Amino acid sequence: MPLEAGLLEILACPACHAPLKEQEAKQQESKEQETELICTGEDCGLAYPVRDGIPVLLVDEARRPV
Repeated sequence: MPLEAGLLEILACPACHAPLKEQEAKQQESKEQETELICTGEDCGLAYPVRDGIPVLLVDEARRPV
């Protein structure tokens, strides 16, 4: 479920305050695609999940870059 463009414009990474970009992420267990918000900061790159259309912008819930 894509996020509204206006919402995506005002959201920022809680760790480094860089803008976020939307990306589809494949779940390994269920083979479903879910949306993630990826930090565009050079040194950060955290991926925040979007659950039921709601961005979960908690650093503890973010996936670290590989």
